[in-house]
Amino acid sequence: MPEPDIRPAGPAPRKPTMADVAERVGVSRALVSLVFRNQPGASQETRERVHRAAEELGYRPDSAARLLASGRSRTLGVLVTVHQPFQADLVEGIYPEAERLGYDVLLSATAPTRGERRAVEALLSHRCEALILLGADADAAELDEWARRVPTVMIGRRLPRIQVDCVHSAETKGVRQAVDYLVELGHRDIVHIDGGRGAGAADRRRGYLAAMRRHGLGEWARVIPGAHDEQAGIDAGQQLLAEDRLPTAVLASNDWAAMGLLHALGRAGVDVPGQLSVVGYDDSHLSHLSRIDLTTVRQDADRLAEHAVRLVVGRLEDPGRPVRTTVLEPKLVVRGTTAPPP
Repeated sequence: MPEPDIRPAGPAPRKPTMADVAERVGVSRALVSLVFRNQPGASQETRERVHRAAEELGYRPDSAARLLASGRSRTLGVLVTVHQPFQADLVEGIYPEAERLGYDVLLSATAPTRGERRAVEALLSHRCEALILLGADADAAELDEWARRVPTVMIGRRLPRIQVDCVHSAETKGVRQAVDYLVELGHRDIVHIDGGRGAGAADRRRGYLAAMRRHGLGEWARVIPGAHDEQAGIDAGQQLLAEDRLPTAVLASNDWAAMGLLHALGRAGVDVPGQLSVVGYDDSHLSHLSRIDLTTVRQDADRLAEHAVRLVVGRLEDPGRPVRTTVLEPKLVVRGTTAPPP
């Protein structure tokens, strides 16, 4: 039996360098560096030749090393809850605006076994220069602590007296649009599924109660405790189904809870909207699906994300500027889950 070949392997192939690219193009290394840093000083033709040579050689500029040398990471850390569809929409909007402004994005998710503090510390340990918090539940002390360490912006939660920039929709106005629409359809018995500690939930609850009173329906007003998740909608649906009479309409604090409610009603054979109308809040991508076709209050995820990125980058550039809050207009989107009461 022949002995195995145990001769040492040859040297690993040398990684191409910026000098190799410069030699291939016939220009100086300094000019190649200008091209990769997107600085002026090279013609468009030279830029194209440099990028083509880099592609042929398999050269990739080490942007991490360059940023490390400059003392910058140019990375925005984003705290996200993975089971929230609307937060996924926000993340999709954050990336293009961050890239347009020259920043990378790093996500860190919360989970039942991973709290917000741990998720944020992970972002900070990776040298994120700023934080974008998607509806975080953190208390004032924690938010103040994070904001002292790096510029911080919150999406979806109003933060009076806290030194954190924020961007959100006019929650009470959006809920008022939903209640006004249901009342115009003829509904009186309109129930609200509360969002608990979810982003915007308190304002949505207040908006619902105020709108019901404004229509002279204060005695009909009813808030079922809940949360911004599917299970809260399922639980609320089961509670309503166990009662003697269903309301004619339910306004959920967000789309995810509304979808849980639709699931519970569907399993019980309740016709939506024939027997009961359902309205959500967010206009997440799932609400558009033809099988769901949810009437909901639209928050513009792309605009919320764009404003958040601009706010936090603006604070990186001017740390001493006053705290800013950006409020965007919501809009009711009527689809197939609402109709006049039976």
